[in-house]
Amino acid sequence: MPFVAAVGALLVVVPLVAVVARVDWAQLPALLTSESSLAALWLSLSTSIAATAACIVLGVPLAVVLARSTFRGIAAVRALVLVPLVLPPVVGGLALLYAFGRRGLIGQALEPFGIVIPFTTLAVVIAQTFVALPFLVLSLEGALRTAGDRHELVAATLGASPSRAFRTVTLPLVLPGLASGALLAFARSLGEFGATLTFAGSLEGVTRTLPLEIYLQREVDPDAAVALSLLLIVIALVVVVLGRNALGGGAFRAAPRAASSPVPSSRPPAPAPAPAPARADETHGAEDER
Repeated sequence: MPFVAAVGALLVVVPLVAVVARVDWAQLPALLTSESSLAALWLSLSTSIAATAACIVLGVPLAVVLARSTFRGIAAVRALVLVPLVLPPVVGGLALLYAFGRRGLIGQALEPFGIVIPFTTLAVVIAQTFVALPFLVLSLEGALRTAGDRHELVAATLGASPSRAFRTVTLPLVLPGLASGALLAFARSLGEFGATLTFAGSLEGVTRTLPLEIYLQREVDPDAAVALSLLLIVIALVVVVLGRNALGGGAFRAAPRAASSPVPSSRPPAPAPAPAPARADETHGAEDER
């Protein structure tokens, strides 16, 4: 098993090391600060932050419903919500295009008002939200199921409304799971490629995110593509470290055992047993000795 584990680790590590080995360190600052690279980086960061915010606003209620509901169709709803996890990104982009395009289900209703979504920055945010939302929902739903609902029930018995119980009791308990899910959603948004290219296109300064810039620079300037790839690898490593710290924050640490930290009893100590009375033969024997 250690041998197979080493092979698996090398399968992940060696390609990353190969990218680092190909970096032109002398030209790295110039490659990262070029006009096209800075525009793509700024667009990726801004749209990813917006998509993460949208995932939090939409994903928190969705995760609560999936974790707390008991009706029969909840399994089907959960499956549909998690479909983007396994759906090819290009298929997701086509689905978004047929939904929000000029002749799409929703787009044709928006066009008379002058609202056109495809091939705009808003399309980038929608594509990133579409692929990143399941990551936050899955992480937060697991945290909610781990926390259970007993704390919410206790708060309800004390007179707290459902919204107040969620805001003051449930949300602090699942905050590490929410933080981890938000980081995963941000990382997934930052690395989104297929759905963005299909639904938003590749317009410099408008829809050309960092992954699209890397794809285009691969044919024109391989050194720039490698430098931007290194930047994404560094960001991914930072996200992984922050996500691990969020999960290890100790929201659900085990309580110490009773043997190691006994709880003092409020009852008074039991009185000491009275001494047993001396037997009659022992009393006579003591008088004879005197």
